[in-house]
Amino acid sequence: MSEHLFQSFRGVQDALRNTDLEQSMYTAGAIIMDDVLLTLHGAEHHRRRTASFKVFGRGYFRYYERDVFPATLSRTLEPFLAQGGADLIDCGYRVTLNLTADFAGIDRPEQSPAETAALLHCVKRFSEAATLFHSKRDHAEVIAAAGAALEEFDARFLAPSKARREAALARFAAGEIPEDELPRDVLTVLLRSYAELELSPEILRREIAFYMQAGAHSTANSTVHAMHHILDWCEAHPGSRAQLLEDRLLLQRFVHESLRLHPASPVARRRAGCPTQIGTQTAVDAGDDVIADIHAANRESAVFGADAGEFNPYRSIPAGVWPFGLTFGFGMHACMGRDLDGGVVPRADTRADDHQYGIVMLFVESLLRHGARRDPANPPLPDTSTQRPNWGRYPVLLDPR
Repeated sequence: MSEHLFQSFRGVQDALRNTDLEQSMYTAGAIIMDDVLLTLHGAEHHRRRTASFKVFGRGYFRYYERDVFPATLSRTLEPFLAQGGADLIDCGYRVTLNLTADFAGIDRPEQSPAETAALLHCVKRFSEAATLFHSKRDHAEVIAAAGAALEEFDARFLAPSKARREAALARFAAGEIPEDELPRDVLTVLLRSYAELELSPEILRREIAFYMQAGAHSTANSTVHAMHHILDWCEAHPGSRAQLLEDRLLLQRFVHESLRLHPASPVARRRAGCPTQIGTQTAVDAGDDVIADIHAANRESAVFGADAGEFNPYRSIPAGVWPFGLTFGFGMHACMGRDLDGGVVPRADTRADDHQYGIVMLFVESLLRHGARRDPANPPLPDTSTQRPNWGRYPVLLDPR
């Protein structure tokens, strides 16, 4: 078996769009990732993804961004504002946790700090297991912790949420309620298609756990990276904070530039299920490994300019290329939450007052409005438990008003 590395933008695109290549990076984290949407292939993947699209439509994202997320963000930030500061890692997880739970279908009836802490504990264990390929921790320890978290998650959160949705589906089947009164979330969709999708209780549990960790983990880290770059920029360019708060489209451009530099998964790994060809020249045999270096592709100077490795939100982007590059993937495994996180890429005729910006930008905007600035007494530190270039601690000071 051979290994094929692709680092150019076009090469990575060709690898990610090739339907003969199967996911191969999440085997180590199978306790969370086995048979979930991200790791399925072929007809099974198509059926599961088609079902999930009933939730992840742009109309839903637009509704969530405008009508639901602002209240969730305000409520979650309130205690951090009261104490005058926050660790952006913890704060980011708490903000995105509520968002993710809403579209995954996990109820939080208590709405208490203890309930949030318990759910956050589970989701962090899921994230550590899902990204085990890059973890520097003892793998057996991570897997054991994830297994215990799954049991806790199932008993306290998933089982009650599932029971409520099954009751609602029974009422719908009996004609007691209309379809638009059913919850609009992944859990409800999967329960409606349970037999068709050939699900089991274990697969359902892993799928919901996967959605919880994917939504909270990647969005929280993306927010911290964006804040880091923007704070650097504001220090180097006096007056730019006020400019960003006056021009929301410009602020979204800053967020997109950070997303380009920091894909949630720096590389994608695939394995050929049959002989295939990538691009016009590379022949790949069955069983060969293919590595798509998204981090390198997003920094290719031929596409993004001579300063492609630097943060420059004013760079020119070629036609047909997203400003965030391939950060959200490409092809059949492209992230379905792209528009929710990053918003819609504006066009020349986009109106600032009628645009979908994405929750990362809204989160960043709120932090900037509350005077977010680095805490000189507590500098940020990288996350040393993983090979992924994430922050492990990022304290900021905040103004209460």
